[in-house]
Amino acid sequence: MYEIRIHGRGGQGAVLAGGILASALVQEGKFVVAVPSFGFERRGAPVASFLRTDSREIRQMTNIYRPDCILCIDPTVSRSVNIFDGIRDNATLVQTTARPLAELKIPDRVATVGLCDAVSIALEIFKRPITNTLMLGAFARTTGLVSLDALRAAVEDSDFRDAGLRQNMEALERGYNETTVHKIERRAAA
Repeated sequence: MYEIRIHGRGGQGAVLAGGILASALVQEGKFVVAVPSFGFERRGAPVASFLRTDSREIRQMTNIYRPDCILCIDPTVSRSVNIFDGIRDNATLVQTTARPLAELKIPDRVATVGLCDAVSIALEIFKRPITNTLMLGAFARTTGLVSLDALRAAVEDSDFRDAGLRQNMEALERGYNETTVHKIERRAAA
């Protein structure tokens, strides 16, 4: 089973991103459980969404405490919460940031990092810093867990209409194409 925790802020579409990703994975024949996190969250407050995928049926319906992948759609949320809490060894981080890898504080447990300057791209496309669709493209590029075609189909099946659909399709493509993927070599402890 592969477990993904999506971090963002209220109003950015972290839960919607989880739903679109779940739909894309199902289209590719995988079993998926998406667990949205709702509570007292308000616009701008840190939020998380959870997703499990496997080649066989999934019965576990709880939040994810030991994720294989962190998908962070907001560059500032890690200042408020520990997005790396419980992350597994050899994990993947998909992060929206304009900063280079060398400037980021990434735990040794992370083996693969996908970086996308999604906020700048979102401002060009949407005129607002809504990065969820961009970061789904970045997730596909970084993990290879889902195809861009499946994500396109899931976005088309979502609630986006007319211009919003065209913008979100552009965002998905740009997120995929403008993500840099880094494999991190860690030295063994002496």
